[in-house]
Amino acid sequence: MRRPVDYLLLFLKGIAMGAADVVPGVSGGTIAFISGIYQEFLNSIRSVNLQSLKLLRSHGIAAFWSAINGNFLLVLFTGILVSIFSLAKLVSYCLDAYPVLIWSFFFGLIIASIIWITRNLGRWGIAEAMAVMAGTILSAFLFYLPPLVVGSSPLAIFCAGAIAICAMILPGISGSFILVLLGMYGVLIDAISALDFTTLALFALGCVVGLLSFSRVLSWLLERYYSVTLSTLVGFLAGSLATVWPWRNPLEVFYTSSGKEIVLVQDNLFPWEYSELLGQDPHTWVAMLLMLFGVVLVLGLEHIGGKRATV
Repeated sequence: MRRPVDYLLLFLKGIAMGAADVVPGVSGGTIAFISGIYQEFLNSIRSVNLQSLKLLRSHGIAAFWSAINGNFLLVLFTGILVSIFSLAKLVSYCLDAYPVLIWSFFFGLIIASIIWITRNLGRWGIAEAMAVMAGTILSAFLFYLPPLVVGSSPLAIFCAGAIAICAMILPGISGSFILVLLGMYGVLIDAISALDFTTLALFALGCVVGLLSFSRVLSWLLERYYSVTLSTLVGFLAGSLATVWPWRNPLEVFYTSSGKEIVLVQDNLFPWEYSELLGQDPHTWVAMLLMLFGVVLVLGLEHIGGKRATV
């Protein structure tokens, strides 16, 4: 039974997930992993099915709400939506103004999540090692894929939502980065800024369809192939480190109609190369401290909690 303070913490986790989901390179699923709600998140989404809908018809709203863990979903998604329409703008500003420092913090968070998941994995074998390699290769491969242009038709927007939401619930694969690859990121950012409800509704419908479908697949994999599935997710996280590397040289960018710059292709640099090539202060020591802070924050919260959260 959750207390009011527990729901406040859950709301804040939703805020963090929403802020992460709008940043190309960071996944809301990663935040769910870090905060220890990933399994409940998947199971709650999976519980929205024909059986629960029949329960709604036969026993009423209260029984249906309990069956789908409605309070959890309502508070979490409220936090996500509030973040996307408010705090996400602050995160976007910080990325523009202090990119090295913000990416360094994200880098530390992902390192910590890799450590956290690995410690909770329980077993390591050949299958787990191969799964880590496969996940890492796939995640890195996505990083180097050239962007596509799928247009902005209603069908394209719907499909983009269905595909991106699958990535958003996978730790290490950024839904926003998938939208960049599909050429849809600028379309969605402009729609949010302009409150284009038609575009947002089509995208949201695609998200609902993708979320209800893919969450069942992922939850099934975790139930039957727990260690291998988690090992694959560790690989996704490891591969995503290339995406969030703080010192980068944009090679190809495009601008949304609101003037926001979106990096399509980047070259990762060492701090001294960043200084020489771009003539900017790499803030090496501050960045390293922020990486360390991200690691300590996650692992410290786990320690303070008195026990390890279960995935």
